[in-house]
Amino acid sequence: MFNSRRDALRKISIGVAGAMTLRLAGEQRCTPSPLKANPVVGGSFKHSVCRWCYQSIQLEEFCEKVKPIGISSVELTTPEEWPTLQRYGLTCAVATESWVSLTHGWNEPELHDKLRSDYEKLVLAAAENGIPNVIVFSGNRRQLSDEQGLENCATGLDGLVKFAGRHEVTIIMELLNSKVDHHDYQCDHTPWGVALVDKIGSPHFKLLYDIYHMQIMEGDVIATIRKYKDYIAHFHTGGVPGRHELDETQELYYPAIMRAIADTGFSGYVAQEFIPSKQDAIASLRHGVEVCTV
Repeated sequence: MFNSRRDALRKISIGVAGAMTLRLAGEQRCTPSPLKANPVVGGSFKHSVCRWCYQSIQLEEFCEKVKPIGISSVELTTPEEWPTLQRYGLTCAVATESWVSLTHGWNEPELHDKLRSDYEKLVLAAAENGIPNVIVFSGNRRQLSDEQGLENCATGLDGLVKFAGRHEVTIIMELLNSKVDHHDYQCDHTPWGVALVDKIGSPHFKLLYDIYHMQIMEGDVIATIRKYKDYIAHFHTGGVPGRHELDETQELYYPAIMRAIADTGFSGYVAQEFIPSKQDAIASLRHGVEVCTV
């Protein structure tokens, strides 16, 4: 089992290269039709799951098992994986690529040209496949002040966000904790992310509010969600402490959090991003979706 998304991305990078070789050898590449999500009955928002938490389960098997749970998206997947999701009637709520880095991001001006070029290709792929969001990261501080990091991110992202807007794709930056999992990460508090959204000033740039990460950094999750609802495009879950199941072993009461999200009128995706600690990972996932269905 992977202990972090960084470990999973390294595995994805290797797997993608192998998959592309097999495809070129035995299959003619075709452009899939846009992926369509299936709305969850009885929910005010849609359910998603982060692929990296379940890398031990082969993708086709995983898709087959999550569809009956009420999940309509397997996210943080790459363009090479989307045709498999499509075959099972699933979509990808948040697109990524194997080269995406959490530690080296948009707060580094010397990376802007390369990032913009690479991300524009991902945005086009997302648009062609009906995928609403593309994820970005601030990168680590490396002694940058919050003010300078904010300015650097805004300068670099401005052109990409305008490009994404022309293709009806939203760029979302994830809030991560720098206390436990991602030491030195810059976008580690909601007000900093909100200031960046305001500075860029586009409806096509918003935040990915990770409940697990922000409970560690800030607490006061429900009040924060209510206050900044217009800045948030997507949610991730996870038990605190430990980033495991949404059960009685952790300190957050997810039914109340989900009701607060629903009360804001949110109609996007809430994604399970906990690392299963029990033998039956799919049963844990099913329970997480049930807890988060309001």
